[in-house]
Amino acid sequence: MARWVIRVQRGGPWDFSKDMRQQDGWDDHAAYMDGIFDEGFLLLAGPLEGDRETMWVVEAETREQILERMKEDPWSPNGMLTPTKIERWDVVMDRLPKPNNIRS
Repeated sequence: MARWVIRVQRGGPWDFSKDMRQQDGWDDHAAYMDGIFDEGFLLLAGPLEGDRETMWVVEAETREQILERMKEDPWSPNGMLTPTKIERWDVVMDRLPKPNNIRS
């Protein structure tokens, strides 16, 4: 299983005047994120500076598997979240606690 870093752009009907938890469809998106986190697919996620993009770190076999899983996100079909860059990441140093159960 490989680790991947994904840049995800916010767009479509995203209302940048509101917090992410105030966006339309938040509850469904949060349930999706909790599910892929609990499964171990999603390892880390959060907004980047500027609030227009987020970063996800996932474990998956292929780029295609990542795209298929991301299509399941309720915020995907309308373009609220769109992956813009997917890169395989070979981690050589890691101080994250094991197991990684960080949630906000």
